[in-house]
Amino acid sequence: MARVAVLDDWQGVAASLADWSALQARAEVVFFREAIAEADALVAALAGFDVVLAMRERTALPGSTIRRLGDLRLLTFTGAANAAVDVAACTAQGVLVCNTVSRTPRYGTAELAFGLLLACARLIPEADGRIRAGGFQDGIVPGVDLLGGTLGIVGLGRLGSRMARYAQAFEMEVIAWSQNLTEERARELGVARVGKDELFSRADALSIHLVLSPRSRGLVGAAELGRMKRGAILINTSRGPIVDEAALLAALHEGRIVAGLDVYGTEPLPAGHPLRSAPNTVLTPHLGYVTQQTLAQMYSACIENIMAWLDGAPINVVNPQVRAAT
Repeated sequence: MARVAVLDDWQGVAASLADWSALQARAEVVFFREAIAEADALVAALAGFDVVLAMRERTALPGSTIRRLGDLRLLTFTGAANAAVDVAACTAQGVLVCNTVSRTPRYGTAELAFGLLLACARLIPEADGRIRAGGFQDGIVPGVDLLGGTLGIVGLGRLGSRMARYAQAFEMEVIAWSQNLTEERARELGVARVGKDELFSRADALSIHLVLSPRSRGLVGAAELGRMKRGAILINTSRGPIVDEAALLAALHEGRIVAGLDVYGTEPLPAGHPLRSAPNTVLTPHLGYVTQQTLAQMYSACIENIMAWLDGAPINVVNPQVRAAT
């Protein structure tokens, strides 16, 4: 019987959000709740598993690890791509890689981004904490209206354009910039295309919606944060390394900006990490795409991938060279 390792089930919900019964009739399925960051520990945990199901960009599976997983035959991950998986190493090792493609558009990340914006603007977490501690309005600084404010968006793709629609519903002016943004695309969405410097200096709130790449890594640094208005809100639900962490911490401790963060350079965020105690922040643990509907869809698609592989007719193959060679 094949053995299937389901990694990155940090919330302990994988078993309940999809129907695993058909797969469990043909394979042993083991759910891993804890993040395993250390390579030797990960290799030891995955010894004897034929299949690994990985949540996109959580557990890192570089070539140095893949080459040590001698029993691995199939690696399926959620999402179309996974920067944490060395697909070339899998191919060289003869490991088939399969992805998943969303059947129904989901905008949970954009919804969370707007939720973080509201939480920061109206100090919702602080107010909740105050009332639970027995207080009321005492000590709560008044929040700010979104109506009439300007939202700057870095990256006007699928999620960024959705964020623009939410802001427009709140009667905010929306401006945007990215390296590839065209005037036509911005006009189509009712958004003003501006230069990068103007985006950071004009925005009352700024939301990042870019894929992490060599071009976007460190894109928001001390210079960009320094251009932001005092008290402006920075929202990052994309990837932590897009924002220079040291520069962000400095801006937060100086009280220059407020930040709503869902993503971090290291995840899970270490217990003693300085962001955990940083002022002027609302923090969530990378929940952007983590909704019941999205996870159910992702896990169901991965189950289909594994079942198809067990049947000898794999689907959603990323490295067809391996399939052709078997």
